[in-house]
Amino acid sequence: MIEEIGLKVKTASKEAAKLSTAEKNTFLQKLADSLVENTDRIISENAKDLAKAKGHGISEIMVDRLRLTAQRISDMATGLRQVAELPDPIGQVLQGFTNLDGLKIVQKRVPLGTVGMIFESRPNVTIDAFSLCFKTGNSVLLRGGSDAIYSNMVLVEIIKENLLSAKITDGVVELLSDTSHAEAEKMMQADKFLDVLIPRGSARLINRVKEKATVPVIETGVGNCTIFVDESADLDMATRIVINAKTQRPSVCNAAESLVVHAKIADEFLPKLQNEINKVHEVEFRADERSLKALSAGIPATDEDFGMEFLDYILSVKTVDNLDEAIEHINTYSSRHSESIVTHDYFNAQKFQDEIDAAAFYVNASTRFTDGFVFGLGAEIGISTQKLHARGPMGLEALTSTKYLIDGCGQIR
Repeated sequence: MIEEIGLKVKTASKEAAKLSTAEKNTFLQKLADSLVENTDRIISENAKDLAKAKGHGISEIMVDRLRLTAQRISDMATGLRQVAELPDPIGQVLQGFTNLDGLKIVQKRVPLGTVGMIFESRPNVTIDAFSLCFKTGNSVLLRGGSDAIYSNMVLVEIIKENLLSAKITDGVVELLSDTSHAEAEKMMQADKFLDVLIPRGSARLINRVKEKATVPVIETGVGNCTIFVDESADLDMATRIVINAKTQRPSVCNAAESLVVHAKIADEFLPKLQNEINKVHEVEFRADERSLKALSAGIPATDEDFGMEFLDYILSVKTVDNLDEAIEHINTYSSRHSESIVTHDYFNAQKFQDEIDAAAFYVNASTRFTDGFVFGLGAEIGISTQKLHARGPMGLEALTSTKYLIDGCGQIR
């Protein structure tokens, strides 16, 4: 299967690269309208995935990642329209100059080519990945998880129907309907067809892709995000921020998983937080010995807990004596995604941002804002936690490469 589908996507990438900005934008706007028009059809197929998930005993938090509602479909359409309105990076000249030999050298943006996307659970990724790849003149091969297969299939069907209506090759998007691990590994090694592979999901998925892939990989997504409450913090503000970051949507990668608290305010802050957060939703605190003394309920944390992406109503807690200890703890256990400090000390805020190694840093704000839509990128294809090529929310520019165009008049070397 991968040979046939890979060749189709590779061939289509050449056509995708020729599309004009106007053609791409018009198509994305029409696709947005089509998603909304097909809301009932999408929800009907999504219901099959939800029923299957509940039958397998999947937690309600993880079921929520699968769920598509009319509002979420409307949000997907809004993302498409926003991508359509963004400047097209393809053809953008990054630099141009004439060298000492009289050669005119121009560097400009071009599509990556063929993008492979392996992801779990969240069917909105199908639309996000397609829209960004399409806008940047790439084709995309999608492989979602078996838990979202009906949702992913109907979304790709709608995309293809619109592509054919617009007389654009429908090979610019393909879905690997065989969700077996064996077929996924073939995709990871399909370097004849794929120029880059982007995994988006759990640490287990990402590590498997890194181990098995021969296609170049952009690592994304695992989010062990930490909030540090400094000794000068406004405790009411800190309480609101932690509650939002932990409970607003615990199944996403920018939710807070870890809390670090300065010892001088731990005895006051932790009971306050525990009381207020449990009014919103009961949260299990996995805490070190010092933090447990301030909490009315909790269980001892292990080293593994401090580095865990729980994706649940669970929060690890660590009490530290100073900012340096907080920075050391976070850099030891962080997944390099998003970290936040709550403080009124300007110099501590600057030191935190300078010395923490992560893609996004917040001062007095929730980690939940790390998102391509919020950052003005339209949809996002993922949040890169590595340092090569792209870092943080990955929008259009992250799906481009560059090439040099050199004009001469007979020069030789």
